[in-house]
Amino acid sequence: MRRPWSDVAIQECGEPLESIRGRFLCLEPHPYVQLGAPYGQQGDPFRVRSSVLSRLAQAQNHLTQHPDSQIGSIQLLVFDAWRPVSVQAFMVDHAVREECGRRGLEPTMPQWTRALEDVRRDVGRFWAPPSDNPRTPPPHSTGGAIDLTLADACGAPLSMGGEIDAIGPESLPDHHAASAKINPESLEALWHHRRCQLQAAMEHAGFVRHPNEWWHFSYGDQLWAWKAEASMAIYGRVDNN
Repeated sequence: MRRPWSDVAIQECGEPLESIRGRFLCLEPHPYVQLGAPYGQQGDPFRVRSSVLSRLAQAQNHLTQHPDSQIGSIQLLVFDAWRPVSVQAFMVDHAVREECGRRGLEPTMPQWTRALEDVRRDVGRFWAPPSDNPRTPPPHSTGGAIDLTLADACGAPLSMGGEIDAIGPESLPDHHAASAKINPESLEALWHHRRCQLQAAMEHAGFVRHPNEWWHFSYGDQLWAWKAEASMAIYGRVDNN
């Protein structure tokens, strides 16, 4: 599935990857490492470009200055950051297998071929193709994309009305907006409010949100350039450094 930002030109700026660990709350153990994703010995997933790291600090400062009216202080909780193409391929295959299992699909079923095409299409709405083409790097392979959610002051994740990486409509950023409008006291309203809190903090720091994923934000990659109407992206693929 080709993305609308795939044709954006990239002029690599050369910023290094820097570790998020010790500076922001990270989900440990890392979910993809636990699955056996091939990061390699030096492949720490909790890394981003240096400008992304400084912008995360701005986003956290915004949250600190705007505490939640019900629970007080809230903070960013990083789920995933840099992801090499090998891991992207591994996770796309994993997502397809998981979705087939969730739908009760088996290769022996007569409609398997058509059903598998449907699964790959649906997975492709959320997982970028593991392209080796330097002109179309998966966002996470650039070090400019980050998946994150909100946590309370003690580090406990807040419910956001849908799990990160869920393949379904609940992952759309505004999925709960209509229900929230109908009943401002509902759980859906709370979830929508929290998604808006996350979006406000990240956009305050210059990030853009993925159109299909409430948890995915980018700075400097092709998605960012497309949404921000920048002339070009400044981050291409980073294999490791």
